[in-house]
Amino acid sequence: MEQWLVVVSEPVIVAIDFIALGTIVVGTAIALKDGIALLASHAIDRHERRRLWMRYSHWLVAGLTFQLAADIIESSITPDWDGIGRLAAVAVIRTFLNYFLERDVAEIRSLEREKSPP
Repeated sequence: MEQWLVVVSEPVIVAIDFIALGTIVVGTAIALKDGIALLASHAIDRHERRRLWMRYSHWLVAGLTFQLAADIIESSITPDWDGIGRLAAVAVIRTFLNYFLERDVAEIRSLEREKSPP
């Protein structure tokens, strides 16, 4: 394998994983702050909880997408089949998580459209 590919890819993978971590941490902090504010307001509305979940799920989907990008780059420098197998398993899990999060978001959006007046 080309050594330059490994030298270039490894810091890029770390940087993308760091971006993913930052995205998820920021989204979680915002969701936590908004959730506490919602609880403190004593006006827990199902619609407001759904909106909170939608905002949080967008952050999670973004973080998972960054992690998947790092996995794809890492697969280009993984030298053995054992490493590729582990990487593939992680990528499949992240892809399924992303798919189901996106599906939940789409379902909530369609429910909100049906309930809202034209």
